[in-house]
Amino acid sequence: MADTLRRLLRLLSLLQSRPVWSGPELAERLEVTDRTIRRDVERLRELGYPVTGEQGALGGYRLGPGARLPPLVLEDDEAVAIAVALRQAAGSGVEGLGESALRGLTKLDQVLPARLAVEVEALTDATSWLPRRDHPEVAAALLTDLAAAVRGHRRVRFSYRSGEDRVTERDVLPYRLLTSGRLWYLFADDPERQDWRTFRLDRMSEVYVTSWTFTPREAPDPVSLLGERRPWPNVARLRVRGTTAADLERHLGSYVTVTTLPQGDCLVEAGASEWTALAWYLGRTLWQLGAEVVGAKPADLVELWRDLGQHLVRWAGPPGHK
Repeated sequence: MADTLRRLLRLLSLLQSRPVWSGPELAERLEVTDRTIRRDVERLRELGYPVTGEQGALGGYRLGPGARLPPLVLEDDEAVAIAVALRQAAGSGVEGLGESALRGLTKLDQVLPARLAVEVEALTDATSWLPRRDHPEVAAALLTDLAAAVRGHRRVRFSYRSGEDRVTERDVLPYRLLTSGRLWYLFADDPERQDWRTFRLDRMSEVYVTSWTFTPREAPDPVSLLGERRPWPNVARLRVRGTTAADLERHLGSYVTVTTLPQGDCLVEAGASEWTALAWYLGRTLWQLGAEVVGAKPADLVELWRDLGQHLVRWAGPPGHK
């Protein structure tokens, strides 16, 4: 049985390495008969691998696409390359990619042999990806540790620095990792405060995943909960034309409310702690989308835009100026 399993894994690896293999070629590589190859191919099909066979001079066996992605056999160097790439993708900021990469990285880390894990760590430590200055970095190791804590229902302790630079010690029950743009958050149950809380990962330090487990209870939807709790002191309301609600939501983030009006325009409501940051963020994003603002409130936002526009015109100089 062990020999058969090893042969099947080797056969699967060969089929993944190039588009088509003839039966005699596979038999020669695996040092078995053509009949054994046919039996092994049938075993792979029973396991869900879509192996097709074609007759003729150009025929042979090929591994085709299936309805579901079957388990893959990776060589050592391939596993290392994928693990490093997933760590980079986890912090890429590409919409939907970060969380997917983190889930894949968590699964891979669980089965990665120790010798390969050392290679991945060494390569990651020796490689630097230049961060964007407007977004803090989050270590891939912290992401994977917290993802494992969420999956294993293990308590997490850490020091947390608030936006006012006040540091507190936290002991929480982690439920989910969230990402918005290039920022990562931990959504957790805080027993001490008896409430659901979110913590920015870049403000966490001395993170320790304990061995204490907990039984998860029903949790509220974190996105909806955060939307209900937005304590923004400054809220802008815009009437936007020339783009869609879907594009606005995708580019402005999940904490912005977008409503499609009967005339086809969009009503955008967005909040922030400072008017300057909100004016710059909205103006830059809407400009990039090629959208047109046909109405804006309150006057504070409009005045900041007017002031910014005057500065930009003055810095650019008159037409033809170099």
